[in-house]
Amino acid sequence: MLEAIRHAELGDDVYGEDPTVNRLEELAAEKMGKEAALLTTSGTQANLVSVLSQTKRGDEVILEPESHMYYYEVGAISVVGGIIPRLVKGNMGVIAPADVEKALRPPDIHFPPTSLMCIENTHSRAGGAMWSPPQIKAVYDLAKSRGLNLHLDGARIFNAAVAQNLDPREFTRNADSLMFCLSKGLSAPIGSLAVGSHDFIVRARKYRKMLGGGMRQAGIIAAAGIVAIETMVQRLRDDHANAKMLAGGLEKLGVQVNPSNVHTNIIIYDVSELGVIPETWISRMGEYGIKFGAVDNTRVRMVTHRGVEKKDIEYTLDAAAKVIDMLRNGS
Repeated sequence: MLEAIRHAELGDDVYGEDPTVNRLEELAAEKMGKEAALLTTSGTQANLVSVLSQTKRGDEVILEPESHMYYYEVGAISVVGGIIPRLVKGNMGVIAPADVEKALRPPDIHFPPTSLMCIENTHSRAGGAMWSPPQIKAVYDLAKSRGLNLHLDGARIFNAAVAQNLDPREFTRNADSLMFCLSKGLSAPIGSLAVGSHDFIVRARKYRKMLGGGMRQAGIIAAAGIVAIETMVQRLRDDHANAKMLAGGLEKLGVQVNPSNVHTNIIIYDVSELGVIPETWISRMGEYGIKFGAVDNTRVRMVTHRGVEKKDIEYTLDAAAKVIDMLRNGS
């Protein structure tokens, strides 16, 4: 990636003149089976321009209450776009069409019109749980029958594709728009892509500029993104295997975790039965140089990624065993 950055051919991306950005956007659109793509600074920005490009102020958008777009994006769709979230609870992040149907209200002077549904694959707060293509198609067909578009927050869509041994286009064919991150499992230093039709990207490009996301010689970002898409996808299998190994090892130590729920690179588990709160567990494991975060007042979240190898999982499990032993001995 550093070599690609060093040799990148550059231009002015605001005017569509950066050849490296253009190549990345063409590659992203092709990989996702769509007409066009747009480089953004982050997944949050890509999600926001995607929503703004398919709604108007006062519209209602269907969201899962544990989704990244609702939980972690600072209320951006409401603050910036005047969009109202309507929450529909999913099972491990996957929303049933029947529950969407119940949430959709008829036209009424009292109700905001619903114009968009957003789903997340893989679902971060559900521990990297995945939607299957048939599940996406089911909610997409319902959305279309009610005049809604569907946006896919695919920050980790390549994780879902690799875990299910499918081409990512199997997940995106039943989405009007999507975004994916270069800077998570694909290991690039920065950037995400919004992807969809030509008309959608024209609108999204204008919103990106409005949000301060218009960049000049952005090929230095795009160069690493091209390497990420072309060379980093299949290595995600290593992350998944390491996550499964970590979950299995923690279970053997008596940690409340179910390895059968670990399908990709995220492990969420409860530490209350260890007699500690997440902050204590994080702090004690941090003494061994192991970093992760809390999900709520009983659970923590660990993520495997490039640079975390099998030996690091073994080290983490050894540290966990020592911390658990000390906790049980009251030290």
